[in-house]
Amino acid sequence: MTAITDLSVLLATMEPELVAGEFVYCTMPASQPGDYLHLRPLALFHEAEGLTLILPQDTADEADLQASAPLRQITLKVHSSLEAVGLTAAFSHALTEVGISANVVAAYYHDHIFVPAADAERAVETLRQLSAASRS
Repeated sequence: MTAITDLSVLLATMEPELVAGEFVYCTMPASQPGDYLHLRPLALFHEAEGLTLILPQDTADEADLQASAPLRQITLKVHSSLEAVGLTAAFSHALTEVGISANVVAAYYHDHIFVPAADAERAVETLRQLSAASRS
């Protein structure tokens, strides 16, 4: 799988896919990340204020953790290069235009967008429209 840097190709082929389930962001005191691996976080990030975990909502509920509002994950199926310029700006702008907040996690192969659960279907449709428009 070759990473793509061309913005027009990225937009035309991004294929947004809504991932099953709801996710939440939780924060923990700064410590060893291994202390939380049993929770099987989707992602974790160290910040000066603490450790942020992205977890399935049911995992956070079972562990009795304080969490953000429920979010849905949209994965862009295109293999975007970590050096690609403009993809995040383009989809963020499209979602901003329809009033949907976006929390973005870029991984090695794909970009993942976490949106409020109530807005998930509308967000996917907005991204599909952006992709279709870029093919025109």
